[in-house]
Amino acid sequence: MNIKKIGIAGCGQMGQGIALLSAHAGYQTTVSDLNEELLHKGQNAIHSQIMKDIARGRLLRRDEEIIHGNLTGTTRLDDFADCDLVLEAIIENMDEKKKLFAQLDRICKPQTILASNTACLSIAEMAMATNRQDKFIGIHFFNPVNVMTLLEVVVDVLCSEETIQSVKTFGESLGKSVIVVKDEPGFVVNRLLGPFILEAIRILESGIASKEDIDTSMVLGCNHPMGPLRLADFIGLDTLYYITTCLCKEYQDNRYAPPLTLQRMVQAGHLGRKTGKGFYEYEQHHNSNFEHMPRYQDKYGDTLNLRAIIGP
Repeated sequence: MNIKKIGIAGCGQMGQGIALLSAHAGYQTTVSDLNEELLHKGQNAIHSQIMKDIARGRLLRRDEEIIHGNLTGTTRLDDFADCDLVLEAIIENMDEKKKLFAQLDRICKPQTILASNTACLSIAEMAMATNRQDKFIGIHFFNPVNVMTLLEVVVDVLCSEETIQSVKTFGESLGKSVIVVKDEPGFVVNRLLGPFILEAIRILESGIASKEDIDTSMVLGCNHPMGPLRLADFIGLDTLYYITTCLCKEYQDNRYAPPLTLQRMVQAGHLGRKTGKGFYEYEQHHNSNFEHMPRYQDKYGDTLNLRAIIGP
């Protein structure tokens, strides 16, 4: 299928990045959110990111006009009716995702591919909420979308080869390196990364080494660009908690069980770089997502009973 028009359901942190990248690549892109207030905040965040990327040399001044020319905002799912691909980037809650996909299945043309940006939930279960299981797929971007080059394309047994190839071509057109993975909890990256970061937290809890020395050991000993505790802050401690909790439940494996330190930090709202404090402290200008914390509470509060959880 030749993908030309993209719909993105959700204008939070991940939706913003995907929308920016899609519009910059020349796709007619429509991004939605629940109401005008949330949509406006998301659009402002996209514009701010464009300005930052121009200042850093990642974008040229003319790219701003290209992006804004290709990007449209909406609060109506009906505006996705003629899209070739609609990607969901909403709350990481299975019931909410299935509800959305059932609506999109009724709205979108029969040829439309539906996709989820989930970090760990079952693609097959979401697909069963639609009548187009062969045109349903996972497209897992990594944060920040405009910087991280990997794209996990997640397929279940009902996904057609045509859908897989169309989505791979789409991902590569965005400048991503695409890997195709089976629909198993955590896919590849999070299944590997979760135990690695959690073990670093356990080492810190045991007093074997300081946070700085734990991070230095992996930077200088394994040539990692940053240590596991600083990486956890960058990912978001709430995101890490949610993903590893899901993996622990799915695999019944204590390697994925969040340590008490992580649980307490999330309960206290110390979520890492985005809130200004995690394992390390950060300047206030990194606190841009803090004002959205009540929204994230709705996101995972029913599952984890925590104050704030951010999206995938």
